Amino acid sequence: MTLSLFDQFMSPCFMGIPLLAISLVLPWILLPTPTLRWLNNRLLTVQNWFIGRFTHQTFLPLNVGGHKWALLLASLMLFLITLNMLGLLPYTFTPTTQLSLNLGLAVPLWLATVIIGMRNQPTAALGHLLPEGTPTPLIPVLIIIETISLFIRPLALGVRLTANLTAGHLLIQLVSMAVLVLLPLMPAVAVLTAMLLIMLTLLEIAVAMIQAYVFVLLLSLYLQENV
Repeated sequence: MTLSLFDQFMSPCFMGIPLLAISLVLPWILLPTPTLRWLNNRLLTVQNWFIGRFTHQTFLPLNVGGHKWALLLASLMLFLITLNMLGLLPYTFTPTTQLSLNLGLAVPLWLATVIIGMRNQPTAALGHLLPEGTPTPLIPVLIIIETISLFIRPLALGVRLTANLTAGHLLIQLVSMAVLVLLPLMPAVAVLTAMLLIMLTLLEIAVAMIQAYVFVLLLSLYLQENV
C-alpha cells in the first residue's frame, strides 16, 4: 500500500531514459503565443492581463533596480502554475513534487539575490545579520542564528512547495481509493465521499496556484532586501 501511494511521485522513465526534461519542456507548448494581428484572442488577452497584474503587484515595493527581474519572475510564475495545474490531471507526473527540482530552482535564484546584495550594498547586506541595538553578549549568538536562517531560506522554499503538492496528491489518491472501496458496500457514504473529493480537488487547484505565487513572492521579498 505504501509503495503504491508514492509510486506517482517517481520520475517517469522510458527504456531507462528519464523523461523529467520532457515533462519540464512540453508545458510551454500549451501557453498561447503572440500573433501578428492587431487584436489577440481571449486566451492571450487573459494571459497578458494576468502577467501585467502579477508583475505590478510583485514589483510595486521594489525600486527600479529590482524591475530587471520582472521577466524572470513572471516566467517562473507561469512555469510553476502550469506544472502544478497539469499535475492534477489523471495519469500525469508533477515535476514540482521532486525536492531536487524545487531546490534547483530556489538555490540559484536565492544565491543571485544574496550576491547582488553583497556586490551593491555589502554593509546593508551584512547588517541584516545583526539587528540594531543588540546587547553585546548576544552578538555572537544572533550572528550565528541569522546566518543559519539566511541559509535555510532556499531549503524552506523548496520544501514548502514539495510538501504542499505531495500532501495534496496523497489526499486526493486516498479519498479516491475510499470512494472506490465504499461504492459497492455503502453507496450513500461513497457519494458523500465523492463530494468531498470534488471539494478537495478544487482546494488543490487553489493550492497549486497559491504555492506558485508564494514561491515567486518570497523570492521578490529576498530581492527587495538586497536591491
